[in-house]
Amino acid sequence: MIGLFNDCFPPIMDGVSLTVQNYAYWLQKKTGSVCVVTPKSPGITNRESYPIFRYSSIPIPMRKPYRLGFPRIDFPFHNRIHRLSFSLVHAHCPFSSGNLAMRIAKNKKIPIVATFHSKYKADFERVIKNKSLVNWLLKNVIDFYESADEVWIPQAAVEETLREYGYKGKVEIVDNGNDFSDIQDINKKRLTMRHSLGIKENEFMFLFVGQHILEKNLIFLIQSLNLIREYPFRMFFIGSGYAQKEIQSKVVDLGLSHKITFLGTITDREQLSHYYAAADLFLFPSLYDNAPLVVREAAALHTPSLLIQDATSAEIINDSINGFLAKNSPKEFAYKIIDIIQKPQIMYQVGQQASHTIARSWEDVVEEVADRYQNIIHRYYTKTTLSTFDLNRA
Repeated sequence: MIGLFNDCFPPIMDGVSLTVQNYAYWLQKKTGSVCVVTPKSPGITNRESYPIFRYSSIPIPMRKPYRLGFPRIDFPFHNRIHRLSFSLVHAHCPFSSGNLAMRIAKNKKIPIVATFHSKYKADFERVIKNKSLVNWLLKNVIDFYESADEVWIPQAAVEETLREYGYKGKVEIVDNGNDFSDIQDINKKRLTMRHSLGIKENEFMFLFVGQHILEKNLIFLIQSLNLIREYPFRMFFIGSGYAQKEIQSKVVDLGLSHKITFLGTITDREQLSHYYAAADLFLFPSLYDNAPLVVREAAALHTPSLLIQDATSAEIINDSINGFLAKNSPKEFAYKIIDIIQKPQIMYQVGQQASHTIARSWEDVVEEVADRYQNIIHRYYTKTTLSTFDLNRA
């Protein structure tokens, strides 16, 4: 059995939890032998076709709905998890679930894969003002990845962050996918949703999907939108997070409430796809993200994205080819939006090209993942057998 370990899982929605969900769904279809290990969330009922093992947790202050897990003290969970016959474990974070995966790998003498998804330093620095403590936590993160048999990153530019943190080992690039690649009748979705939202014929619709946290540069985004307030547009924010009230207050203070709508978290993927299809432009000014799924999801629905030039997440974007790039200032970002909406035919062509170049399906990605797992398992046991043979000869 393959074990997928992460500190959150749907209905807690972020890019990593969706990645794990899609890994599990397609691995179950292809191999029939996968499980997810994650902290408990109140009121959650498992309806997936694969088993999910949850361990005790408490809410993380200021980070609702995320949970802090305690697998070591959950004895019934321990009894269940240690009876499973894992052939490989895959940790998608270096914290409670990742450390559990590492212990299982060492105890059962099986390989462990670890994917580096997030810029953890930014998370630490937001809540911890002691630089020495931040450095100690980062060292623990890097020690974790150094102990894995193979480390994966979702795109090449992420390696720079890992090296900056102090990681010296090898990395493998394994792309992220999206679950909107096979959607048909996109134009019909677009027209139906725009009518439902009351978008006028001469209005542009902008969209952001993701956590409402300051690290995503959302105050920057509001400031940029304020600079183009005279243009006909509607902006929709989907998601939630600790900074949501602050961001909404900024919108009110600037008198933009008639143009900007906050929709909260949307867990219905079909409904979410309608918003992507209806949008003219996906606005993503984050410097925090490594390889955001939302940019790929927008591309799958033929909606181009505007990102910050030289951001890690912008590596897959060629300006005015399969997306758009702006310099890192609210004024430059605003100017770029104006330039884009004044060339609707180019915006349409860029959206089409984005769908061809950066919208890979999860089914395709997980087929590659399954092959990689088999190769890792084979190499691991070949190496172990050879090591045992050498010891016996000695």
